[in-house]
Formats: sequence, structure tokens, C-alpha cells
Amino acid sequence: MTNPAAIPGSFLEDAEAEAGQHLTTLEGWRAFVTAEPNTPTLRPAHEYAELSPAEQEAADEERLDHHARLLVVATSTVRHTVTSGRRLVLLNRHAVSARRGLIVFGPAGTGKTIAVTQLGRSHELLDRARHPHRAERIPVVYITVPPAATARMVAAEFGRFLGLPVRRGLNITDIIEAVVGVCTDARTGLVIVDELHNISLTTRHGAEVADTLKYFSERIPATFVYAGIDIERSNLLTGTRGAQIASRFTLIPTHPFPYGAEWKGLVAALERTLLLHDHKPGTLAVLDRYLHDRTGGMIGTLSHQIRGAAIDAILSGTEKITKRSLGAVPLDYSAESQATATTTARPR
Repeated sequence: MTNPAAIPGSFLEDAEAEAGQHLTTLEGWRAFVTAEPNTPTLRPAHEYAELSPAEQEAADEERLDHHARLLVVATSTVRHTVTSGRRLVLLNRHAVSARRGLIVFGPAGTGKTIAVTQLGRSHELLDRARHPHRAERIPVVYITVPPAATARMVAAEFGRFLGLPVRRGLNITDIIEAVVGVCTDARTGLVIVDELHNISLTTRHGAEVADTLKYFSERIPATFVYAGIDIERSNLLTGTRGAQIASRFTLIPTHPFPYGAEWKGLVAALERTLLLHDHKPGTLAVLDRYLHDRTGGMIGTLSHQIRGAAIDAILSGTEKITKRSLGAVPLDYSAESQATATTTARPR
């Protein structure tokens, strides 16, 4: 067990502050945009051995925190989303109505949220570079659709992000007008709505949520980007309301990565982030087929497995990742089921 007294105070404060941040608040989003985590230095084995026990614990805790972070890899999906989003922002720059949008969709664990948040981060950093010292600007709004959402709940999510007081007595019209006013004055250029699959157009509340989002998109001069699970198989693109969405939004699918060059590159990129004293570079590259079979090609599951094995390697003192240690990391049910099916189907 790491002794908290051995950990530098600033490190503990930074970790605790980060843990309390949420992308769905303006403060949390801005912290995400500006975050540049410092990668700890991996000391040579002989230098590490010369540290006091307290210093070793502090160094280990920094490495544990490094591996606990969800590392972003510039996959083809992320690059395509950022490029497509940037294109739409430019095309919508002078549009007064019927602005085009983007929907990123696919199975769970295929990197949808990472793709749209990286688009948002890219957009905000570019806006800050063009308008330095303009803290009143809010280039990006990011919300998630709550389960069983109503139109007022979604409007309140916009208000909560912006820090507006959403009192119980306020009706939805009051909230919408306040949100539109702030976004217009703050020059919001990109609105990201995640967890879109929580909307069902077959229910009255779901239809009202869709209408509210459409109204926001007409009133706020911004590009709207949606993300959700398996949107193409939902009812969001059917019927009159669905037809309006389908006619204005470009769809970008996300999917499990096939075993090939990009997958091998992802494994290699994640291996380069490891900070383990006895890990032999290239070990994971040799195991890339095993990793694909085990994770089903899901980038989120791959990251979880490698980072989990790295944390275990530090906690156990082995300081390296092996096939056995990778197999010891429990994965999500979907990945475990896929791995079992792959092993069963493979010729013996």
C-alpha cells in the first residue's frame, strides 16, 4: 500500500482535482482542453534501487497514475472525425439556416466519445489561438443525454454546462432562451451531444427531446455533433423527424478494428507509453494477434487491458507485461464473450 505521506503534495492535489472534473461542465471541459499531463521519468534500475522506500513509493504512484490515464491514440476514426468536423464548421460559417451536422455512431467501446471530444478540443484550441485573452468566449458546449430524458432535462444539461442557474421554477422556455443568449454572445461554434441513443422517437418525451435539439440547432449559430451507440439501427433516422436528421447530418461509423496494420500500430503506440523497469520493448507487438482475439478489436478494451496489466506489473513488482499477466486482467462481458467464441471457432 502506497503511503500518502510519501507522495508529493502537488501530485495528490492535481490527481484529486482531476478526479472531480466533468466534461459536462464548463470548468471541467476547459481543464480537459488545457490538460497536458506530465509523463513521469522512468529512472534506470540502478537509480531506482538507490531511492529510499518513501521515494520509491512516490515514484511508483506517479507511474501508476500515468498508466491509469485513458491515453488518446490518433486512430483513423479520430482523424476522420476531426477532419470532417472541421470541414463542417467552415461550411456552416456563413449559413443562416439548415446547418449541417455530424453523427458519430457505432458499437460501445469503439471510441466515439474520444473522437468527438478530440474534435471539440481541436476546435477550442484553434479558437483560443485566434482569439487570445478572450475568456468570455465559449467555443464548445458538451453535454450528454440523460437516460429517459425529457426536453426540459436536456435543456437543463445545456444550462448546467454553461453554469446557468436552473431552478425548479424555471420553465423550459426560460432555460432555452438563457442558453441561446449565452451561446450566441459567447460565440459558441461547436455543440457536442453525446449518448444520443438515450433518445427514442417512439415515445412522446423522446420526440420532444429531438425537437428541442433541432430548435437549439436553429437558434444557436453552431455546428452540432452527435454521438451514440448503433444509431443507424435505431428509430432516430426514421419517420418525419428522423428524415430531417438524416438529411442534414453526415454519419461517421466507428467499429472494431480488424487485425491488420492499424491494429498493430495501435498496440505499438500503447506499448511505447509503458513505464516499466523490466518490460522488453516489442513484447506486445509479438502478442498483437492474441490481443486482437482477446479484445475483439475494441480500442477501449485494448487500452484497458494494457493499462491494467501495467498497473499490476508495478503493484506486484514484476515490472513487465507478459501474455499471462494480460490474461489476468478481467475485461468487459462483450470482450470476454467474443474471445471465447473466437477460441472455440478457431481450428485446433
